[in-house]
Amino acid sequence: MSSLPIIGITMGDPASIGPEVAVKALLDKEIYEICRPLLVGSADVFRHIAQRLDLKVQINPVVSVSKAEFVHGVIDVFDLKNVNVEELEFGQISAMCGHASFEAVKKVIELALAQEIDATVTGPINKKSINEAGHHFAGHTEIYAQLTDTKKYAMLLVEDKMKVIHVSTHVSLRRACDLVKKERILQVVDLLHNGMISLGETNLKIGVAGLNPHAGDSGLFGTEEAEEILPAVEKARLLGFDVEGPVPPDTLFAKAATGYYGGVVAMYHDQGHIPFKLTGFRWNAEKNQMDSVRGVNITMGLPIIRTSVDHGTAFEIAGRGIASKEAMVLAIESAVQLSNYRKEGA
Repeated sequence: MSSLPIIGITMGDPASIGPEVAVKALLDKEIYEICRPLLVGSADVFRHIAQRLDLKVQINPVVSVSKAEFVHGVIDVFDLKNVNVEELEFGQISAMCGHASFEAVKKVIELALAQEIDATVTGPINKKSINEAGHHFAGHTEIYAQLTDTKKYAMLLVEDKMKVIHVSTHVSLRRACDLVKKERILQVVDLLHNGMISLGETNLKIGVAGLNPHAGDSGLFGTEEAEEILPAVEKARLLGFDVEGPVPPDTLFAKAATGYYGGVVAMYHDQGHIPFKLTGFRWNAEKNQMDSVRGVNITMGLPIIRTSVDHGTAFEIAGRGIASKEAMVLAIESAVQLSNYRKEGA
């Protein structure tokens, strides 16, 4: 047991499905066979959700990693004591919840930087709540980048054969177009290549999306392909990467879903997220809920490991007991894989 990696898992927004999926994931005995999980957040919130949903588990608040028991059936929580559950309202935006979720992220980063834990996994946060609490970030990725002083980073989404990294993420579409630059694309190709290797991917062929319809169609619909994307692809080839592009986005992702590419580079947030979620998310129209929510979000380029569920706070179903633990389990498994890879290479 002592040789297994310690994985710090944040609760996410207390008013979201974050605490629920975290507890549900740690009810799986298999998780304790691959790692030593430690929740980070408010023990009162986790105790509250366990009682509310009648989840048979003991919550064990600790003040240091060394006090954790790491025994299945007893969920260890690095207790930040930062939520008054009497004021907690599921599905509601609040500064209290925003501050609590931010503090959990900050603490798990501190623990990882101090090498007290081997990897971090994050539950979903609400950006509005975070900002109302005075923490002005666009999302987890930006929080991690600032608190680890990382300048070159990117968001990588992983689900089965689909691996998508982004040139830009949480910016306006107008700004995203301006960020399509040769050096950034090269940087992201390198981060994707390293990510695929660390995840055990053997197909290292990378597809790079165009920005415009039909990848610009020889300049008819834009010049970014000729001026920025193609030069980046050509330079990447000279550097030894197996890379193809710019490929029209409407065909790139269809090929990627079959495993033709080991990974793909998307130019902006929705260009990558929409096809990715079409492969991993399954909506049940009859039940008016998701049947399956699969996908892991990995921040590449950090000095520490960070994986996350690739879904939001799902305020509309928070506290109802119907949230899927799938993405959280996958995020934990990916964190373990990345941790083991890093240890083997040390």
